Amino acid sequence: MQNEKDGRINQGKKTLRKGYTTGTCAAAAAKASASLHFDELLTQVNIQTPNATKLTLDILDCVKTQGKTSCAVKKDSGDDPDITNGILVYAEVELDSSQSQEIEILGGKGIGRVTLSGLACEVGQPAINPTPRKMIQQAVREVLDYYDYEGGAKVTISIPEGEELAKRTYNPRLGIEGGLSVLGTSGIVEPMSERALVDTIKVEMDVRKAAGAEYLVITPGNYGETFLKQQLTDQEIYSVKCSNFIGESLDYAQEKEFKGILFVGHIGKLVKVAGGIMNTHSKYADSRMEVLAAHAALCGGDQVLIKQIMNSITTDQAYELLLEKGQNFLEAVMKSLLDKIDYHLENRIHHTMHIGAIMFSNKYGLLGKTKNADEILNKL
Repeated sequence: MQNEKDGRINQGKKTLRKGYTTGTCAAAAAKASASLHFDELLTQVNIQTPNATKLTLDILDCVKTQGKTSCAVKKDSGDDPDITNGILVYAEVELDSSQSQEIEILGGKGIGRVTLSGLACEVGQPAINPTPRKMIQQAVREVLDYYDYEGGAKVTISIPEGEELAKRTYNPRLGIEGGLSVLGTSGIVEPMSERALVDTIKVEMDVRKAAGAEYLVITPGNYGETFLKQQLTDQEIYSVKCSNFIGESLDYAQEKEFKGILFVGHIGKLVKVAGGIMNTHSKYADSRMEVLAAHAALCGGDQVLIKQIMNSITTDQAYELLLEKGQNFLEAVMKSLLDKIDYHLENRIHHTMHIGAIMFSNKYGLLGKTKNADEILNKL
């Protein structure tokens, strides 16, 4: 990829290379495929992304058959750990000589199909988002206008590896079946993009809202979902995974006017919320032992215990120290901790909806619940 900008971003002490989206690949492949109809075999295509980045992308696997042409572009995600890096995105173009100048976008092999409301695409449509659709249409229209072709075209996007790769994405949870989504709003992949993760969480919440959900279970990860299913209920309850983005998940739930949220999380994550930390990634803050030590001290723990907690490596290790002081002391510390978690969650959403939290340990099981947790769980 040749890029008129430097194509890199600074992240801490590292300089990371940007990439380009599946939508950009699809648009470039469609442009080359349309050109092939007029016997112009391109080895590279110039394309401008929605954020005004000009790219020159290599064109691969060009084929012309009776009435149809097909070309591919290889996805380059830069230094972003994207499972679609290196895949081939194909665009097949079939010209339509009728009076219509419409550029119709279709989904072929490896492109998912939308089955639930709440996404950017309509139910039943291929999961090709609005921005990539517009990019593809503009790219093909540019070629047709250049050759004074007055008709339209059908463009079928396909990703041969898409169906298998989609099993490792959020698509099955979002109701996108049979393949990958063609995504991208800027056309460029930002390495290690936290914004992309937050956007994924928001999309999942949109789907739940569109399905009629008024209450949500949010878990930081797989542990919370597993604990919920194995320990708390025998009913199937859908959970949204928020990763480290507890605060932003709450903000969006408030924006979407959900009635209530129940967090189910490991003590290693939720203890940070007791300190008012709403992004629980360790690069922003840790404070697990400081928070646990403070609540132990509030409940009467002595200086020796506080030092031991501060020197603990894991929250399970600190929990064992509390347990050694007796069940009553342990329960007092857990209650103090959960009350503070409840306080910070309530303040984040300004008391606009029901909020609750259930905290657990993989080793010790259920550690406690905030005051509204059972009520929200029953509503779910």
